[in-house]
Amino acid sequence: MTTDLKSKFLQVYDTLKSELINDPAFEFDDDSRQWVEKMLDYNVPGGKLNRGLSVVDSYQLLKGGELTEEEIFLSSALGWCVEWLQAYFLVLDDIMDESHTRRGQPCWFRLPKVGMIAANDGIILRNHVPRILKKHFRGKPYYIDLVDLFNEVEFQTASGQMIDLITTLVGEKDLSKYSLSIHRRIVQYKTAYYSFYLPVACALLMFGEDLEKHVEVKDVLVEMGTYFQVQDDYLDCFGAPEVIGKIGTDIEDFKCSWLVVKALELANEEQKKVLHDNYGKKDPASVAKVKELYHTLNLQGVFEEYESKSYEKLITSIEAHPSKAVQAVLKSFLGKIYKRQK
Repeated sequence: MTTDLKSKFLQVYDTLKSELINDPAFEFDDDSRQWVEKMLDYNVPGGKLNRGLSVVDSYQLLKGGELTEEEIFLSSALGWCVEWLQAYFLVLDDIMDESHTRRGQPCWFRLPKVGMIAANDGIILRNHVPRILKKHFRGKPYYIDLVDLFNEVEFQTASGQMIDLITTLVGEKDLSKYSLSIHRRIVQYKTAYYSFYLPVACALLMFGEDLEKHVEVKDVLVEMGTYFQVQDDYLDCFGAPEVIGKIGTDIEDFKCSWLVVKALELANEEQKKVLHDNYGKKDPASVAKVKELYHTLNLQGVFEEYESKSYEKLITSIEAHPSKAVQAVLKSFLGKIYKRQK
């Protein structure tokens, strides 16, 4: 991704924002217009923008040549739809998790003037997606497929979040509910569909492809998303906070992390008791005991083996794909995440 494309991508954000705060479907006054603008600037463009940029990237790899100004604009607009969807999930997620910081700043709902207005802001963010699609894609042959795709992925993500929330119920901390299969289901639905499949599916639709014919592409991307989340779980415990930009709290939060699932699999009865007694406790001594057990069980080695096995399996699946252009898209995705440190 050239800096040129990235700056063009950011310009598209300003265009979309100005359309949305002047949307003729609602009579804005100065207060409401300023509120929405501030809310968007705080929540939408702040992250790494990987998901959004990869729509543009993927489209360029499919086309295999220079993009026209219109193609840059439209693929960027779709990329921003993915980022908007993400912002909507995160704003509401942070309220549910009672989080304090996100991307190095206070969560939106933590701002004194915002509070629970953030719940409605989440709804507004979610509604911006079909407004953007309608304004810029209404006349396209793939318009209905785009609308369908975003609805489908939103449903999958919300359902994944539900399994995560009901599995992690604080009132009844029960580690025996945690297994690799439940971890996999949470990850697939909560993260993989919107973070990995959605950006590529947007590019494929824009390129005139039929998604029904690309089920194997979906499978590879969902698999990649699973691998990405396992890395995330690993980095939460073993990553350097100054590198990953946040302090991991999966152990304290009783998260269904790949590490705890693996530890339960490998532990003897005595070690399981250590986990049951200390996992999900806020105090540093308990967290230290869990981490110590992770070291004893050599979870770093287990993870490294998982990482190389996953990588080989993904490459094999990708190279089985008939289209070289699609292979390039999938390999570019994999290259971005393999052995990442943050």
